[in-house]
Amino acid sequence: MSSQSDVARLNDFGQSPWYDNLTRALALGGLQTLLDHDGIRGVTSNPTIFEKAMGSGSDYDDQLRTLKDVSIEDAYWTMVVDDITGCCDILRKVYDTTNGVDGYVSVEVSPELARDTQATITQARELWARINRPNLMIKIPATIEGLPAITAVIASGINVNVTLIFSLERHQAVIEAHSAGLEQLLAFGERIDRVHSVASFFVSRVDTETDPRLPDGHPLRGKAAVANAKLAYELFESHCASERWQALAKQGAGPQRPLWASTSTKNADYSPTLYVDELIGPNTVNTLAQASVDALQNHPGLRANSVSEGLADAHKAIAGLSAAGVDFDDVTTTLERDGVASFAKSYRDVLATLEAKRATL
Repeated sequence: MSSQSDVARLNDFGQSPWYDNLTRALALGGLQTLLDHDGIRGVTSNPTIFEKAMGSGSDYDDQLRTLKDVSIEDAYWTMVVDDITGCCDILRKVYDTTNGVDGYVSVEVSPELARDTQATITQARELWARINRPNLMIKIPATIEGLPAITAVIASGINVNVTLIFSLERHQAVIEAHSAGLEQLLAFGERIDRVHSVASFFVSRVDTETDPRLPDGHPLRGKAAVANAKLAYELFESHCASERWQALAKQGAGPQRPLWASTSTKNADYSPTLYVDELIGPNTVNTLAQASVDALQNHPGLRANSVSEGLADAHKAIAGLSAAGVDFDDVTTTLERDGVASFAKSYRDVLATLEAKRATL
């Protein structure tokens, strides 16, 4: 372990670090260094990540030239599929050695389908068949319309990364959607031990939205995001102890691990590793952007099971928001709406960028 960074130590505490970025260079082999040096065990992508990757530099130019006779949307998905497949192949050894716990690459259905249940199911099945790798995860947003899609896709035997979860209420609904999907798959006479899922619970954006609603200098500034995530983990543990889950576990089901998403610190006044340090625990994933990987290179202060510390204070913090005049339900509703809109904008922007770039090549 001496040659590895402190990022890799998260694995010792039962938390899997996944890399929250995907580029053509990564898909062509750059990922291996992150696996070897930083103990990275998975990769996540989203439309904003692909917008940045495809919109800058020339890594995609040669392939884009060959895709001159298809729609720009088809061209985009061809390049995405190639990147995802390349990373899946690099991570396949991790998938095999962890018996399917880690080694996943996540690709999101079109964000423009976030309010369309059936279209989400259809595209999830198409991407699964097209990429044809057991260590693929299809990202489905946790919108009201996304919940039945999650159940249907899991019942199809497809790994699912549920994204854009902000509230405990929605996290509970996602947990139930996951269990229902496994129960359906079991009823079909299929094995459920190789169908895996994570629940991507967003963190830093909660503080970004909550802090400005609090008075200057209020003691709850910078506290809501971690408190909310700690309560989500408490909910996860409670579900794992339930009779419903225990019945599925006896059939070989793996838990739908909480995945801490959006864990880069947005406020310069807060520690750059705040949303890593406070949320370490068994059966969790933390998706790390490059800034977080850099901040953790020499960071020996990681604490085992920090996610379970201070639960009483976490409950008090969330309750205290109301007393301070913050409508936390509105906070999480706003974040979901803005998150869906942001990814949809990135999707439209990258298509426009590729269209303009293709015209000049």
